[in-house]
Amino acid sequence: MSKAAGRFVAIISIIALCLSATNLYLTTNSKKETQYVVYLGTNHKDTNEPVYVGDEAKQKVDDILTKYFSGWTISDAKGGWTNEDGTISHEYTVVIYLSDTTLDKVHEASNDLIDVFSQNSILIQSNETKTEFYSGK
Repeated sequence: MSKAAGRFVAIISIIALCLSATNLYLTTNSKKETQYVVYLGTNHKDTNEPVYVGDEAKQKVDDILTKYFSGWTISDAKGGWTNEDGTISHEYTVVIYLSDTTLDKVHEASNDLIDVFSQNSILIQSNETKTEFYSGK
């Protein structure tokens, strides 16, 4: 191998090493965040009849979330499932998106949601994510 080719290989190797080190640094030092998605059904656990629906349900949810979090997003959904007897049930569902919090806080709020909406349980989904508050240029 010529002297020039050796230098070229050395330079490329150094560049590759620098890029690898930068990638490793960014990977290990980036903050992993969790977004929690809470699916709250609104049918009573015993009667399967709606406890609250629409704006009234969202207001009850908002009142509870205000006690625990500084920010959230809620949206409407329709949930469905097959009962043990094979019949299909549906219910109005409130979907709650929470970031910048802990699972303990989500559980605290969920205890209130379970009580107010007379639920046996609610579904909490945890998603690893990266969040950015973008404010323009």
